Amino acid sequence: MTGTRVDYSKWIRELQDLKREQVRQKRALKGAIDADEQGIVPLPEEASEIVEAVSGSGVVVKDQILKGYVPESNHPSGGFFGPRACGENFRRLLEAHPTYVKPFNSMAGVYMVNFISYRSPGWNPDFDYSHLHEEQERYGLTPGIGGVQHFCPDLTIGLELGWGGLLDKVRHYAGVNPEASEFYIGLENVIAGVQRWIARHAVAADELSEQEPDPARRENLETVAAVCRRLVAEPPATFREACQWLVFFQAVAKMYNGSGEWGQLDEILRPYYEADIAAGRLDDEEAIFHVACLLLSETAYVQIGGPEPGGGERASKMSYLILEAVHRLKTPANIGLRVGAQTPEDLLRRSVEILFEDRMGFPKFVANESLVEGFVRAGWPLELAESRVYSGCHWLAVPGREYGLADMIKLDFAKTFRYALEEMIHAPGVTPSVDELWRRFHGHLKRAVEVIAEGVDLHIEHMHEVFPELVLDLFCHGPVERGVDASHGGVEIINIGVDGSSLATVADSFAALEERVEREGRFTWHEMWEHLETNWEGPGGEQARQLMRNIRRFGSGDSVADGWAKRISKAFTAMVVEKPTPNGHRMVPGLFTWALTVAFGQRLGATPNGRRAGEPVSHGPNPEPGFNGGQPGTPTQMAVAVAGVQPGFGNTAPLQLDMDPGMVSGPAGVAKVAALIRGHFDLGGTMINMNIVDRNTILAAAENPAAYPDLIVRITGFSAYFASLSDELRQYVVDRVVLEA
Repeated sequence: MTGTRVDYSKWIRELQDLKREQVRQKRALKGAIDADEQGIVPLPEEASEIVEAVSGSGVVVKDQILKGYVPESNHPSGGFFGPRACGENFRRLLEAHPTYVKPFNSMAGVYMVNFISYRSPGWNPDFDYSHLHEEQERYGLTPGIGGVQHFCPDLTIGLELGWGGLLDKVRHYAGVNPEASEFYIGLENVIAGVQRWIARHAVAADELSEQEPDPARRENLETVAAVCRRLVAEPPATFREACQWLVFFQAVAKMYNGSGEWGQLDEILRPYYEADIAAGRLDDEEAIFHVACLLLSETAYVQIGGPEPGGGERASKMSYLILEAVHRLKTPANIGLRVGAQTPEDLLRRSVEILFEDRMGFPKFVANESLVEGFVRAGWPLELAESRVYSGCHWLAVPGREYGLADMIKLDFAKTFRYALEEMIHAPGVTPSVDELWRRFHGHLKRAVEVIAEGVDLHIEHMHEVFPELVLDLFCHGPVERGVDASHGGVEIINIGVDGSSLATVADSFAALEERVEREGRFTWHEMWEHLETNWEGPGGEQARQLMRNIRRFGSGDSVADGWAKRISKAFTAMVVEKPTPNGHRMVPGLFTWALTVAFGQRLGATPNGRRAGEPVSHGPNPEPGFNGGQPGTPTQMAVAVAGVQPGFGNTAPLQLDMDPGMVSGPAGVAKVAALIRGHFDLGGTMINMNIVDRNTILAAAENPAAYPDLIVRITGFSAYFASLSDELRQYVVDRVVLEA
């Protein structure tokens, strides 16, 4: 900003206070939210009404409905489907959506409507897949059918063209591909809605500036108005304009279908920063403030650092400024530092310092070489592998060129295992054994992957007719040019992520059965099954549970359970990669449960590892809490165990590591953690999500969450306010942190 001196630290404090109040309002309105703490803010009272609905789990939940928006249905179900209907209804939504301008924020615009709230039903019932339901339920599949976004746009397309240039591009290719007229009508409606929404922000900022007595704030509002007027049609020309363009993009993408993400943010912003610095239009303090306002608008997934395709490292001065903005803002963030051989040591060191200083679970750390090598192993060229960026809870993608549906598809190993165990126990004429159980589990796992593949094909065949990726289509290479939605082959790479879940629960169960039942003969197979059916509550149940639980579990190193974990991961990986779907689409394996450890556990009966029915299952590739003989495991044990079960094809299996701040003291402690990060990645690890949480703090917060409104923890791939989580997920985090710290 020019002219009037601004106290940026004061404005950041005001932004933090506003964020806390908005979080409090969301919590009061909706209750627990076991997901990312996102940038969505409550609708103003005059623009909304409160409605109640029954969730899928039978809980009555509240939500805000935007006044003035009434979607038009084009289907007997009451829903709206296809590109024209989706585009036209989204334009109507944007026309009714309020503006958002604050005098102490250099960025205008935020989203107040979740896309789920304005779409029902989510899938067109004409495209029936009920023939898959029985097996999807049997194997605990989250099939991904109807899933949206979860890939990465190439935002340089929009930054170079602006919304006006995007409109010209859409109209040009509408003439080239007249058979795709419905698709282009949908895209044009999206752009028209966005342009009008941005223009209304300019008007709102002008009106506020006329009433603002403070000179610095008035100048800020005048600049906001000028920037918005320009961005209606023109591409951004300055650093501030680029940040504002990204804010509008992200808000629009989140409103449309929860999509967005900024990807390689340091490289996206670097040219604007360097040009403004050279021209004397910008200094570092102002740049940090604009980035802080950008990050406050949404906890988007962002990569800093990483490989330059063809060789080199992308870390720049901008990488450090983004880190500093995160550090000063101190609200939930999803910044990932890409760590490789060429990563500057001082950038890694500063990232670890911030992690321990702020104790908020960020930044996280994303491997370079192992992920690049994995993508090449999957059959892709090296330069393409080097262009992939971190863009979600645990996935990477080639910006604008790769459709992955990552993190949407889950195969619950534990539910599949328990089905195989029950089948074996009740099979007439079968002598139960570990070998027989493995044979059945392996067969059901293979069938579960086949069911997933059938669902993938159905999704890709019909999703463009249900809810096309209209917003992200604009920022991809191919959809606009070809007139084909990204979900239907509009981009060149379809690389569908398939995640295995509950690995340690199953590995420990196999090991306990092998050791206690088969080798030692402590119980017969049928006695063990009776303990599971009675949830360890029958005669001798607790003693049996303790015996089964107190083995050397996965993570302890060179144990029977460690061997089972590797065997399961290897078998699952082979099944996913050995052949494409029936229609020829590639799938890529990962190990990740997201925040579903509680939900997956609630639907599952007792398991032979001593877990009671309804208790959480293990998370992704990680050992269970207390795996080391009931005692905390060391960070090195965790790092080695998780590195040993990596699928290794370019998708991640993240290490969740929770440590006490006392583990790091001074430069030597920071160096040890940095070495641990590099060591895990050298062993083949792919991602590290790390919490730094004091034992006493987390226990006190569990007793009285409201007393700790600012406590932020990384749940899995995302960070959130501890007080905003459900009781069940809070307890899971407490158990994990206390036992592993």
